[in-house]
Amino acid sequence: MKRNASFNFSYRVNKTNPNYMKRSLSVLCITILGLSFSACGDDASKTTTTETAIPAQESKGQSGVQDDVSAKNVVQVAISSKDHTTLVAAVQAADLVNALSNAGPFTVFAPTNEAFAQLPAGTVEGLLKPEKKDALTDILQYHVSVGVFKTENLTDGQSIGQVNGGNITITKKDGKIFVNGNAEIKATIPASNGIIYVIDKVLLPPADKK
Repeated sequence: MKRNASFNFSYRVNKTNPNYMKRSLSVLCITILGLSFSACGDDASKTTTTETAIPAQESKGQSGVQDDVSAKNVVQVAISSKDHTTLVAAVQAADLVNALSNAGPFTVFAPTNEAFAQLPAGTVEGLLKPEKKDALTDILQYHVSVGVFKTENLTDGQSIGQVNGGNITITKKDGKIFVNGNAEIKATIPASNGIIYVIDKVLLPPADKK
């Protein structure tokens, strides 16, 4: 009982002591400030973590745009065809992938692998060399027209200008359509930026491109 009385008395004395109250307020203020800085520090670290977690975006050409919903463009159609691997390799070697991936529209006469195989031995391998890039580009551009020329609009004797500055001639015989008299159109494939005609011969531009 005496210890309790002594404790209560001491508590009352300290509580009314001015110096004690000042020290208590100082401790309380320091504690509050410490907690505030700690909270701010936690928020700052969280903010920094969030900002650094955002990855930088990479710029890509038109051919690099990822789109699994829209119809394929002429390049994507060729890439998906097992019969046009040589043509795709040639387009890549000539750096024409992005150009043919643009809006166009284009009409592309696409020789098959068998069509390229009919060329003299070593021709394709030679054209794929870096030093032959200009010649390869000229040949490939001779297979491309600006605009969409649908089958029903192709007429016998029709001349169509090509991207390389030359012209091709359309002929019709026995219900078949030929380009320059010997390359037969075997199939028609629509694309998002034009139309593709599968042909069984490679079109070689004349020297004067007329």
